[in-house]
Parts: sequence; C-alpha cells; structure tokens
Amino acid sequence: MNARSDIHDRLAASLREARKARGLSLDAVAKLSGVSRSMVSQIERGESSPTVATLWNLTQALQVDFAGLLEGRPSGGIEVIRAGAAPVIAGRCSGVRIRILSPAEAVGEHEVYELIFQPGGALVSDPHSPGCREHLTVIEGALLVQSGEDEQALAVGDTARYAADRAHAIRAEAGARAILIVQDS
Repeated sequence: MNARSDIHDRLAASLREARKARGLSLDAVAKLSGVSRSMVSQIERGESSPTVATLWNLTQALQVDFAGLLEGRPSGGIEVIRAGAAPVIAGRCSGVRIRILSPAEAVGEHEVYELIFQPGGALVSDPHSPGCREHLTVIEGALLVQSGEDEQALAVGDTARYAADRAHAIRAEAGARAILIVQDS
C-alpha cells in the first residue's frame, strides 16, 4: 500500500467514524456540510479525494478537528499549522481573503480569522446569533467597521469590539490586513 492510499484510507475511516459516532446519516451530513450525499459517500469509501474546502465543510459539520483529522488529536507539545496549510474561506465576500486560524472544535465559541483586504474589499455579514461579539484588530492599512447604525474608522494597532448579532461590515479603501475574533457565533 502506498502512502497516498494509506492517507485516503485513514481519512475515509476518520470521517466515517465521526459521522457514526454522532449518529448521523449520509443525508444529514450532506445537509449540514453542503457537500453532496454522493460525494460524502465516495470520500468515506476512499474513492474520492476531497478538496481542502470540502474537507473543511465536512469537519465543521461533524465537529471534528480539521488539523488532527489524519493524525488523531495532538497530546501536548506545540501544534503548528503552516501558513499555506491554514484553510481559507472563499466566496463569502468581495475582495477579502479569510484564513481560518482557530481549530475546528472552536467553531461557534471562539473563532479566529486573518482578513486580507484588497483595495475596495468588504466583508458584509448578516446578524450572527444573539449575544455574538466580534473583536477586530488592524495589523496593516486602515478599515471602516460598521455594526448596525454605528461606524468607526480604524488605523494600524486599533481594536474595535462590537455587536455582531446585528448586520455588520468591515471595509477597506486601500489594502489592509486584520485579525478577527468572533465570540459565541
């Protein structure tokens, strides 16, 4: 058995075990993840190699650790996710690259993202769950943050904390980079 086949087998087994441990059908996982039932089935049988985005969606739906999926959970030490290996969220905004920095098990509680804005980029969000708050720190450039009717301009080093349980947006006139922490989403 080659290394690639071994990885597919471990991935298939890990996802299948996670689904069964949560008592979910293939249809339920498909609905929760947005991945088709046939693709979930093919991945579980080791017949298809998921993209990083597909794998991320499945791990979120199954509430399993994305980084440790193939290796099991780390037991102490230092866990490192290399820059190129961090999952990226695509298609949810205009002119913004969103890198996921937090572990999969933190989803819904304490999520951390790196936001990289192109000139004119905007991350416009519908209200999150009641009580949700965001903490935005500008690392490079300048940003305009809106929460409901409130609006503030932010420069390098500034941090804004605001309600995210109402419509909110982050915009950049020029390129910018920031760290976003979402609590209780």
